[in-house]
Amino acid sequence: MSSFKIFDVAGSGMNAQMLRLNLTASNLANADSVSSSIEQTYKSRQPVFAARFRDAFDRLHGTATEVRVLGVVESPAPLRMEYAPHHPMANKDGYIFKPNVNPVEELANMIAASRAYQNNIEVLNTAKELMIQTLRMGQ
Repeated sequence: MSSFKIFDVAGSGMNAQMLRLNLTASNLANADSVSSSIEQTYKSRQPVFAARFRDAFDRLHGTATEVRVLGVVESPAPLRMEYAPHHPMANKDGYIFKPNVNPVEELANMIAASRAYQNNIEVLNTAKELMIQTLRMGQ
């Protein structure tokens, strides 16, 4: 593997964690939204990641060359339904629907994504410093 490939690996990891942070922020922003129907209610969204391997040798040795974002999925957890007949968004039966966002899980997700992003920055900085030191060896 080229020594510059580390920048691609860390960069793709940073992109993946940035998507995770954005989805977490979106989930938290919509955690208290209300709707009058199940179809219109916001559903928690999570990213799906996968390691990308360059070839069979990398796959055999578990050496990933990139983090791929396969997509974004909506949580299958049930929505919260509350009886609130005087709420302006209540349906004809007097129920409102709230998202299936768990704020505690989302905050834990945010911390994990933030730390993973910081770790990728450390990898970039360490690789840069090692390359600089290697170049200085010839002086």
